[in-house]
Order: sequence, then C-alpha cells, then structure tokens
Amino acid sequence: MSTVPVSDAPVDTAQDRLARAKEASRSIARLTSSEKADALESIAQAIENSSARIIAANRLDIDRGRETGIGDALIDRLRLDEARVASLASAVRDVASLSDPIGQVIGGHRMPNGVALEQVRVPFGVVGAIYEARPNVTVDIAALALRAGNAVVLRGGSAARESNTVLVEIMRDALQAVGIDREAIQTVDDFGREGAKALMHGRGFVDVLVPRGSAALIETVVTESTVPVIETGAGVVHIVLDESAPIDWARDIVVNAKVQRPSVCNAVETVLVLRQAAPQLIPVVASALQSEGVAIHGDDMVQGLVTQVIPATEEDWATEYLSLDIAIKVVDTLDDALAHIRRYSTGHTESIVTTDSRNAERFLAEVDSAVVMANASTRFTDGAEFGFGAEVGISTQKLHSRGPMGLTELTSTKWLARGSGQTRG
Repeated sequence: MSTVPVSDAPVDTAQDRLARAKEASRSIARLTSSEKADALESIAQAIENSSARIIAANRLDIDRGRETGIGDALIDRLRLDEARVASLASAVRDVASLSDPIGQVIGGHRMPNGVALEQVRVPFGVVGAIYEARPNVTVDIAALALRAGNAVVLRGGSAARESNTVLVEIMRDALQAVGIDREAIQTVDDFGREGAKALMHGRGFVDVLVPRGSAALIETVVTESTVPVIETGAGVVHIVLDESAPIDWARDIVVNAKVQRPSVCNAVETVLVLRQAAPQLIPVVASALQSEGVAIHGDDMVQGLVTQVIPATEEDWATEYLSLDIAIKVVDTLDDALAHIRRYSTGHTESIVTTDSRNAERFLAEVDSAVVMANASTRFTDGAEFGFGAEVGISTQKLHSRGPMGLTELTSTKWLARGSGQTRG
C-alpha cells in the first residue's frame, strides 16, 4: 500500500513573517545612515536591472485586471512601463539622498537637579501597509521604511499580485547582497485575506499600519485593526473660483488638477464657482475641460451656461470619481463655498483661485483639510513634490501625522536622560 510522503518542512504562516520582521527590525534600527543609503542604492540598481522582468509580471496583472473589469482608474494605477520602473528606482535614490531623521534631537533641557534630557527621533520598528493595485507603493513604502530604520510588512492586494511578488523578491535579494537581513521586507500577499487580517491584528509585532486605497478598504482597516493605524483618506477634493480669479489661472489650474492624472486622490473632483464669477469663468473652464474629454456634472446654472452637461445630483458632491468626470456648482458667497467643503470634503486637499488676499487668507485659515492651497493645482499634494522623496500616503487624520507622509512620519521619539547619580526625593 503506497503512502503520500509528508514534508518535514515547517509551515510558514503570516504570523511567522510578522515575527521575522520584528526580529529584523532590531538590526535595521542599528544601521548607520550610510549603510541604509547603500541598501537603498542596491535596491534601486536591482530594480533597474530587472526592468524587463518587472514589466512582464505587471503585464500579467494588467491582462487579468482587464478580464475581471477592475476599471480604467485602477488599471492606470496598476500599470508599470519602462518609464515608471525607472521612476521607481529614481524615487528610491531620492529617499536615500534625504537626511536621516534617526537620532535627530528635537527637544530637551536640563532639569534643576542636573539631569540632562534629550528627545530624539527613533524608528517605529515594524511598519505595515495594506493597499490596492499600486505596485509603486510596494517600493515607496519599503524605501521610506528602511531609510527611517524600520522593517516593513506589505499586503498589496490581488490586482497587483504578480508585480508585487517580483518587486518584493528583488528588494529582499538586494538587501541580502549588501549584507542586510532580507527579512526586513516581508509580504503577506500569498495569504490573501488572512494575511491582511494578520496585519490588522498583529499587535506586538506591527507598530503602525497604513492603509491606502478605496474608502471601503480604509474604513475596514481603521475599524478592524488592533494595531495603531494612520488613516489615509479618500480625496473628494475641491477648487473654489471667486470673483477675482484670473480666467487663465482658473482654467489652467482646474484642467491640470483634473486631467493630469485623474485616477489619483489629489485630483480635483468638485469646482465651486462664486455666482458673480460664473458667467465669465464657467464657459471657459468647462470648454477647456470638455476638450480634454472630461464629463461635467453641473447644477442648473452650469447647465444654462454650458452644453452637454450631466445634471448633478446630491451624490455627485460626495463622489471621488477618480476618472475624467468633474462636478461644478455655483454658490452665492465664499461662506457658502466653505460650508459646502465642510459638508462634503474628506479632509484631503482644497484650493482657491483668487487675487483677493483677504479671501485667500481666510480660505487658508478656515478650511480644515490636510493641505490647503491658494492659486495652485491640487496635484501638488504629493510627497515627492513636497520634497520627501516619496510618500507612504496622504494622512487625513490629525494625530501623529497629517498630509503627505515622508520619513519623519515613520518615526517616533524617545527621551534620553543623562545623570550623575541623582535620585528623586
């Protein structure tokens, strides 16, 4: 009677990988700044050398995504071509060139008894990330986490499974090539939802978890996690055009904010136009948008000023389209625009186009979003554009970090006390 051979190899679990990441985080925290920079250069070179392999894996994801109908916005986020792979390597080098925040003294004083206190930046330990259809995030978060002295555990979702598998393998091999523990980069993708659940419940192993993706994904991570979460929110982004807005500024800023890359969270979704400015601005702005293939969802006044407008519904004001769609509404006053933003904004980015300094300063002061702008495209809300090299995400919460998250947002602090025998009476 034949028997089925049983392997003696231990079964690898998601929890095992979290534990290995935690162990590796101790050696990563001890690396010098130059050692971390060398590790990132090794990763950048490996990505460049493996460009054809990465693109081939990504093509499998793209083909599967089209077959399953995930939509043009996610396909755009998913796609890697030669230029985007080169950008991944460039972003890693940008992170390597940034000042190392670890050990930075950010405060301190000497107590009356002579004990010297210093508050210094330290790594979190293990950074977890759950995200969708964004292979660039695999590289960006790993690079930022390592530069800040952390290990990282990634859950990139099924849409980018082939791309992420190859990218993680390349980065782990690149660490090993320079003598750094490859276990500092982990993925739990192959465990599916159980891998995501392990991350969300990885208390004691995962020090902070960052979700990036749909509103539904972010809500799930925020509500189900037992580890600390830095919430990165959806982007129902607004631009306000007031009576003093130059026509060319209004046109160029709105078109750039919508069209340059419509599938990302900093693309504008709603334009609010003050009533006195509407007859002059809306036809010009709408015509420019429509010439770029943008579908306009407008209220009654917009429909009276522009042809081929889709009547806007209440749902439009709360929609993150992530596509070549935009909502335009006429409001009576700046007060009304601010009230609309308070009601519908997700707290990501808002901008006003104006030459009235009082309106600009009031807008900057009163709008309660992570990034508030005057006379600039909302597309600038980005870690690389802000000079962070790359970003973990755009935090829309208020505790620990807010806005584009770079290196310092992946650190905590501790207090160092140096005494000479003092005791407390």
